[in-house]
Amino acid sequence: MLQTLTKKTYTFEEYLEYHDDSDLKYELVNGELIPMPPASGLHALILVFMYNVLQAEIQRLKLNLTVMPGNIGVRTSFNKSRIPDLVIITESQRQELREMTSAVLKSPPLLAVEIVSPGNAIDDYRYKQAEYAVREIPEYWIVDPVDSKVSVLQLVDGLYETTEFTGDMAIKSATFPELALTVAQILTA
Repeated sequence: MLQTLTKKTYTFEEYLEYHDDSDLKYELVNGELIPMPPASGLHALILVFMYNVLQAEIQRLKLNLTVMPGNIGVRTSFNKSRIPDLVIITESQRQELREMTSAVLKSPPLLAVEIVSPGNAIDDYRYKQAEYAVREIPEYWIVDPVDSKVSVLQLVDGLYETTEFTGDMAIKSATFPELALTVAQILTA
């Protein structure tokens, strides 16, 4: 007899309570748990470099913001939650995290950063872009080491307007207008 396996569909509340015996992180996409594989070496180096650069800019400008590396989820719809590689959050969001049993923001961060890994570009360029726009995240960066570019998406009237930067071009950011950072610096992290 042939047995059919069905995937369990999780509610958002079940997702917040979900734990297994692995070290994997999961995103929730249409009720399905999607495991996030470990990052490549380059991905990890870019993440650390960008964390340090953004943290230094926040400190330089004495802003009351916090950079959080890929361990904070963002609820993007009824049964979806994503875990960006980096987010910039406000002080009130930071205080809310202290009270949460699962670190998933219900309000949008100021900035979300995704670093493209080979084979998952469609997630970052299409699906997450649409979800982050609906969630009204004001600024979204897609760092793409495969195509050697950084796309900065600014939310305008509910849709993202995209500007692509390559090589020694200085990245323009509404969140950090004085930031002195080029694509080449990021990709040679």
